[in-house]
Amino acid sequence: MVKDSQSILDPKLLEILVCPVTKAPLQYDPHKQELISKKACLAYPIRDGIPIMLPEEAREITLEENTSGND
Repeated sequence: MVKDSQSILDPKLLEILVCPVTKAPLQYDPHKQELISKKACLAYPIRDGIPIMLPEEAREITLEENTSGND
C-alpha cells in the first residue's frame, strides 16, 4: 500500500485491482496518486494510501493524459 506520496503502490494489489466500469487493468500514476483506466478514460484517486474505486469519485482524463505514459 502507499505509505506517503513518495511510496509506490503494492504491485500485488495493482495486479488484482481492475476498473469497476470496464474490468480492464489499471496503471498507477505515483505523481498524481491515481489509478488510471485507459479504457474508461478515468483516474481513480488514492487517498491516505487507499484506492477509491468508485466511478463517481473518479475524474475523467483527457485524450492527452490517456495517451501519455506507459501502455
